[in-house]
Amino acid sequence: MKLFLNTEDYAVSGEQFQLFYDHETDMLVTKPQPNNLDQYYNSVDYISHTDANKSVFDKLYQNIKRISIRNKLALIANKKATQKNLLDVGAGTGDFLLAAKKRSWNVFGVEPNSSARIRAEEKGITLLKSLEELPEIKFNVITLWHVLEHLPDLNQVIQKLYTLLEPNGKLLIAVPNYKSYDARYYKNFWAAYDVPRHLWHFSRNTIAKLFASQQMKIVSINPMYFDAFYVALLSEKYKKSSFQTFKAFWVGLYSNICAFKTKEFSSLIYHLEKE
Repeated sequence: MKLFLNTEDYAVSGEQFQLFYDHETDMLVTKPQPNNLDQYYNSVDYISHTDANKSVFDKLYQNIKRISIRNKLALIANKKATQKNLLDVGAGTGDFLLAAKKRSWNVFGVEPNSSARIRAEEKGITLLKSLEELPEIKFNVITLWHVLEHLPDLNQVIQKLYTLLEPNGKLLIAVPNYKSYDARYYKNFWAAYDVPRHLWHFSRNTIAKLFASQQMKIVSINPMYFDAFYVALLSEKYKKSSFQTFKAFWVGLYSNICAFKTKEFSSLIYHLEKE
């Protein structure tokens, strides 16, 4: 593998990391990959585990999350599932599953972070710590919203997801896209690299290659328009630049405009189907 970029953990530790390009999968790999990854999530700034709603960034994230949940529900509502068994991997504090439960889905969730599981339990959503704790059932829909990039045992997880899906089951995966304009613009400051919590950095080619080995095909790919703005705002914060909100808005907007031609949006949702 060839060195692609030097960057650092701007969110928690300030430690230096490197991204290496894997030609076979068209993927970037974070190195070194710490054995004690849990400690890099121990921060009040890690919003998806805390439901924080104090700072400007917190409020923006929570507003985007509410819109995002509505969009996600629309996506799974289009899936023709008879039993309506839904599994959300990396469920955070359970908001997506809570909304799906209200839409009559039989919901199951996995979340390794204990504080996030406690917050989900307070909302009436019980989450399991790992995939191995799931009951022996098959799922019509499995979702991973910005989760796949966090999972150390990537190929094992992909195999496990395949076995958990019903025949013709749907898998929805949202991940950042390192080939987007905002990634190229911010380079080592691009917030969606989020090392070392993000171990893998995907392209459209990567997802197709990784899941083809499990006899899963991409049915469609949807953009996540808001991610360009939020990631740009965080990136400007990491750069400690002036007029952060103003600059982030224009970079996010231009990234989306470019992507209408290139299809390389800041984040993408991949709809895969078990063959």
